[in-house]
Amino acid sequence: MSWTQKTIQLPSKARGSYLITDTIISQLPEIRQYKVGLLNLFMQHTSAALSLNENWDEDVRADMSDTLDRIVPSDKNGREGLYRHSAEGDDDMPAHVKSALIGASVTIPIKDGNIATGTWQGVWYLEFRARSHSRKVVATIQGEKA
Repeated sequence: MSWTQKTIQLPSKARGSYLITDTIISQLPEIRQYKVGLLNLFMQHTSAALSLNENWDEDVRADMSDTLDRIVPSDKNGREGLYRHSAEGDDDMPAHVKSALIGASVTIPIKDGNIATGTWQGVWYLEFRARSHSRKVVATIQGEKA
């Protein structure tokens, strides 16, 4: 059994849902050494999230961001007082709620040196803050090397 761990710096992005599978793979060439294992990706922030979802149609990512905004609205457009916490602006508390709903981590199987996602699955970075932020993801690989 072998372990590898490193921190990946994601590109700075504003509110939206972004496909980052290629970024993750390019930053983790160590995956190719593993015959079988698990890749865990953990977002080190409370106002962003990670998800496995559609990797083909960009509209799915835009629809996801729009849907989350409807489910968890910001504290603007006449809804002042919707949340108590607003230390970093009107999108602060909604970002924390969205992060809790989506989650801070994903775990993906590794098979024969590649991540074993489904045909239409990719790793998403969901940024919930309006202003661009720099985010870090801790990647941990556990498994049997080839």
